[in-house]
Amino acid sequence: MSFPLSPALSPAHLVDRLRAAGCVFAEDEARLLLSAADRPDRLAEMLELRCAGHPLEQVVGFAEFAGLRIALAPGVFVPRRRSEFLVERAAALGAPGAVVLDLCCGSGAIGAALAARLDGIELHAADVDPAAVACARRNLAPYGGAVHLGDLDAPLPPALRGRVGLLVANAPYVPTGEIPLLPPEARDHEPPVALDGGADGLAVQRRVAAVAPRWLAPGGHLLIETSDRQAPATAALMSAQGLTARVEQDEERDATVVIGRQRRS
Repeated sequence: MSFPLSPALSPAHLVDRLRAAGCVFAEDEARLLLSAADRPDRLAEMLELRCAGHPLEQVVGFAEFAGLRIALAPGVFVPRRRSEFLVERAAALGAPGAVVLDLCCGSGAIGAALAARLDGIELHAADVDPAAVACARRNLAPYGGAVHLGDLDAPLPPALRGRVGLLVANAPYVPTGEIPLLPPEARDHEPPVALDGGADGLAVQRRVAAVAPRWLAPGGHLLIETSDRQAPATAALMSAQGLTARVEQDEERDATVVIGRQRRS
């Protein structure tokens, strides 16, 4: 912030407004709004959006994820801290120069975090949402990542087949009937296509598991974020496609990842 503040935009007033709107971490959010605004009218606009329930990350235009600042736009899925566990497990299985594919990539946060950890990877990402793809292209450009617009693996270049060492997917896994139970920030301001996993929450995961073997290299890994409750079913989806599956969890972050390994030919 490098502009004078009126009393209506003072830090104390921001905190009061945010707290009245139900923001638990009002002081932290006020500091972030002040640091992100470049002029008074923009600060006032951001304050109103946040008090109206818009996700803080969409309001300020970025999310902190895995040590990176990920650019976001209104209406784009906000990366969750639990997904850092997926990044960590994938990075532990990857190697410099690997071919990495991020399906249902959203803002590209997971792909960017992997590129920051693994030197020289060939990174591809895909999503069906044009707004998400625009963000992902911004976030993956520093790493030379290619971002493809289309349904799941449909837009991928055929030359990738059989070459992918790491295929990661934070596919939507909330059952349709549970969408109304999500916090308003998610259900009102994030795209349904990034949340709704169908009747059983497994509809998109089922499709990812089905297409993964054609893209994975021998010995390559598929990693899917899921819930603790759904993990056995997610693992069964992978096993049905010939992958060797296991479940890994991080209780502190309430994170669950199912890892499938392509058999070596």
